[in-house]
Parts: sequence; structure tokens; C-alpha cells
Amino acid sequence: MTTQQPRVLLVDDEKDLCMLMHMSLKRIGIQAEVAYNITQAKQELKAQRFDACLTDLNLPDGDGIQLVRHVTEHYPNTPIAVITAYGNMEIAIAALKAGAFDFVSKPASSEDLQQLLEKAIIPNEDNSHLTASSDIEERTLIGSSEVIQQLKHTIRKISKTQAPVFITGESGTGKEVVANLIHSLSNRKNGPFVPINCGAIPVELMESELFGHKKGSFTNATQDKQGLIQAAHGGSLFLDEIAELPMNMQVKLLRAVQEKKIRPIGSDVEIAVDFRIISATHQNPEALIQQGKFRQDLFFRLHVMDIRLPPLRERGQDILELANYFIQKICQEWQIPNKQLTVTAQQFLLEQKFSGNVRELRNIIERALTLSDSTVLDVQHIRYHPESSLRTQPNHPTTAKVPEPEVKFISHQGETPVPRQRFKLPEEGLEAYLENIEKNILLNALEMTHWNRTMAAKKLQMSFRSLRYRLKKFGLDVEGDEDS
Repeated sequence: MTTQQPRVLLVDDEKDLCMLMHMSLKRIGIQAEVAYNITQAKQELKAQRFDACLTDLNLPDGDGIQLVRHVTEHYPNTPIAVITAYGNMEIAIAALKAGAFDFVSKPASSEDLQQLLEKAIIPNEDNSHLTASSDIEERTLIGSSEVIQQLKHTIRKISKTQAPVFITGESGTGKEVVANLIHSLSNRKNGPFVPINCGAIPVELMESELFGHKKGSFTNATQDKQGLIQAAHGGSLFLDEIAELPMNMQVKLLRAVQEKKIRPIGSDVEIAVDFRIISATHQNPEALIQQGKFRQDLFFRLHVMDIRLPPLRERGQDILELANYFIQKICQEWQIPNKQLTVTAQQFLLEQKFSGNVRELRNIIERALTLSDSTVLDVQHIRYHPESSLRTQPNHPTTAKVPEPEVKFISHQGETPVPRQRFKLPEEGLEAYLENIEKNILLNALEMTHWNRTMAAKKLQMSFRSLRYRLKKFGLDVEGDEDS
């Protein structure tokens, strides 16, 4: 069976430029047809099938973005990219929002065209990839609610493009899961997916971790190190908690995203990198911009396609679907018989607020499975732990209470009596009593910050490492399937 040459439609009124691009594409085995305006382009698209379309934005009979919208609406399986004047980033971003697959700056070299079209043109001999995509979604995004169905539709649409994606949502709603799903459904799926938690990297190591360094560039730099951005070459870079990025790193990241080049510490040479950037935060980015904590130009560049993840409390029956999924998955991992939620337990879960969202639900199920010695999980197993945010009265969070002290007065000879607090001696012993208080304080801080450990550490006036140690000590540092 012979494979036909890919066919691309070039739309540009500069005939010399069209000829150059035509020759460049022919050298890499791509057949090109040329249209010099929007009207002619529409006629060509109607007359024959193209694997991709490449259009200029300034055309004699209209704006190239009009053609982008036309192709996106009438030929959804034909990816369209745009040619922009160098540095005209605002128009390029507008084109991406209109549905463009990607953009390339003038003058476009053969290498630029080849790289862009290799990502755009995917062999389509059968529809097996559609079934695979559906399977990936169902295994990753558990739930049948309307908001989740809409989310899946948005992800499918976004995964076809190369546009930057900005994900917002409370902690524990599954931002990294969605980012990974976008990557898995895109034509970058065979490349690396590199997740980075910007809040977990010490400030002094941030530049080296992201951009890499050369041997001898600073103390202890005993060898060259590849940065995480370069590690994402050919794939997707996921920057979780992007709002935690220091301002000086925001400047460097902006250049890396715009120019697709990085300069390792101590190097005189820039390295070209090809990556799609996906960012996420649980904070309000617009508010951070107003406060001067986040660069507006960086946000503008990252916030091309936006996704809001719904909190678990807005997902209705998805709570039970997720709970049953976690029960089955964990029982399988632990090699124990499967267990069932009682009707009472199901109703109890549906009434809760879940401040930690999907991550919290998974942890609750895991602990309940540990506690239950029978074949069912009942309410007492779910709400057993004091650190759980699940309450008998839903949507009314409470804080852990220490027993009221007894007040006694003591005095020494010649001194004024002073009050002394006498606590009832704890039955479980002093060590366990103090550990319980410490655990509840940690959980209260995490709930206040929507399980953002960096912010919780700041509120508790301790280092991130110290907080992480304490969470591990109490078995609270559990990363769920839909973490982040």
C-alpha cells in the first residue's frame, strides 16, 4: 500500500513568499496548493481535502482569523496554523483562541515549517485513535455529571492545538490529571510529560532546576545539568502552582515561552526547545496581578486556553462514582476482597463539602478500608478520623477542640495568689494527646489553604521541609490519583 503525500493549503498574498514555502515543503515531501485570498482559500477547501492549512493573517479580502474560524467550524479535522509578523504575539494569541493549531513567525524557515507540520499532520488511516482517546478519558476522568462531560469536551478540543493552557481550580480537583490527559490526547503523547510544582522548589535552586546549568557555573556545580524545561523537549511542560514562581523567574519563563529558547546558568549559548506549556494554580491570578505578585504579560501569554475544574461538591453523583472507583482500585492494590458502601454511607458522602476535593475523598476511602473488618464501609469508618473534614452536620466546618481547663489558684508564702490552669489528664497519655493536637493543627492549616502545603507551612511559620516531615509522620502526605 502506497502512502499519499500530505497535502497543505498555503494562503498568502505575497507570491514570492508562497513560492519559497512551496519549495520548502516540497523538499520535505509535502504537496502544497496556494491561495492568495480568503475567497480562493474557501473554494480550494471545498473542492479538495487538505491535511493542514497555513495562512497569513493579513489578506486582501479580510482577516486571516476569519479563515481560522471558518476552517475550525466547517473542517474540524483540518488543523490550521497562522503565519505572523515577528513579535506580533497579541495577534498570534488571538488566532490560537479562535482555533488555530499553532503559529510560525515570518520568515518561516524550512525547519520551522517541518516542525510545525509534523505536529499537525497525523496519519488518519483509521479511527482507532478515537476509541483510544475515549478509553483514556474514561480511565482518567471518573464521573458522569454534566460539568465533567463538558470538561471532557473542552479537553478534547484543546488537545488538538498547541496553544498554552491555564488550569484553575481548588486544590485536590485534579489539575495535574487534566494536564496529563491533555498531553495524552495530543500529538505530543509520545514525547515526555514533565510536571513541576513551583511551590516545592527552593527559591535558590529554581533557576538551575528549570533552566539547567553548566559545570563550574557556581559552587557545587560539578557537572552539566539539564533543566526541566529542556527535559520537556518534544512534549508538554506542566507548571503547577505557577503563582508561586518568583518574579525574576517569571521574566525568564516569559522569554522561554515566547522564544522557545533557554540559556542554562553559565552558558553563552541558547538552546532551542519545543514544548507545550500547561500551567495551573488554585489562586486567583487576576488578583495576584493587581497585587503586583504576578506579571500581566506572562499571564497573557499563558492564559490562551483556560479550564476551570469544578470542586467535588458541585459534581453530585460523581462523588459515589469516584468513591467506588477508589474502593475497587485500592482493594486491588492491597489484594483484599472488594468492599461496598452502605446506603447510609453513600448518603453521608453526598452531603459533605470536601474541602480537599478528590484528593481528600481518596484519602478518606483509603483510611476507611483500613478500619473496616467487614465487607462494607459504613459511616463510622468514613468519619472515624478527627482530621477528616467530614462532619455529621454538612457544610459547617469545625476546628478541633481541646478540653476546657480547670482553673486553680496557687500561692507561695508572702505572694499574691495567681491562677494556674489544670488540664484533665489525658487517658491516652501525654505523647498521644499532644500528637493528636499537632495533627489537628496541621490539618486545620491545610484546610485553610485548600491543601496548599507551601502556604500552610508559611501560616505555621515553619519550613516546607519541616511540614512535609510532619505530614509523613502522621501519614497525611498521600498523593491521590487526581492530585494537585
